[in-house]
Amino acid sequence: MQPYTDQSNSYDTTVASHFIRSVYSYMFIALSISGVIAYAVGTNRSLFESLFVSETGKTSMLFYVVLFAPIVLAMVIQWGFQKLAMSTLLLLFILYSACMGSTLSVIFMAYSTHAIVFTFFVSSAAFGGMAILGYTTKTDLTKFGSLLYMVLIGMIIGGIVNMFLGSGLFDLLITLLGVFVFTGLIAYQMQQLKRVAQSNEFNAETKNKLALIGGMQLYILFVNLFLTLLRLLGNRD
Repeated sequence: MQPYTDQSNSYDTTVASHFIRSVYSYMFIALSISGVIAYAVGTNRSLFESLFVSETGKTSMLFYVVLFAPIVLAMVIQWGFQKLAMSTLLLLFILYSACMGSTLSVIFMAYSTHAIVFTFFVSSAAFGGMAILGYTTKTDLTKFGSLLYMVLIGMIIGGIVNMFLGSGLFDLLITLLGVFVFTGLIAYQMQQLKRVAQSNEFNAETKNKLALIGGMQLYILFVNLFLTLLRLLGNRD
């Protein structure tokens, strides 16, 4: 008699692994597109000014378009993924990444390339550690994640208030809190993606769409963690 093997469990594990790989593939695509565009525009002052500085020397309308476009595109992708075709979602995702890259180009005007590269590797290490923690932990992070999102809202409100107060200490506290919040959310989001990966309630097409959304969510968290750490570690030019 041949030994019994749980083929369904093996299949589920394979499907889950494929989903997680897809999530990170989409995240890598977004980072690559944004990184290339940010570097190309940010290190070429004449190109940057031709795109984002008006003839009067003020910020051009195009800059505000690419600044707020990612918010709109992210909402369309997350809220309309069930109705939109995968090809449409992918196109919107690429456009989202390109707009983010254009916006992020300003960091090359404010920080040295060495500081940006160093912070990127620090962010990558922190992201990797928290992603592994979120994927492997047995603790339910649902309540923890909800709390972190509440803190994030408070941070945004506090940041707006501090625009008028101009307190350096308050700004530092918000930045330090941001590192904690974004690293925690990475672990939380990774656990949520693991649950989606192991779920059998979605068909292949829906899971592919959810993988794209998951990649975008991790991309957003990584970028925010990177920008927060850059404020702490970066030396302004």
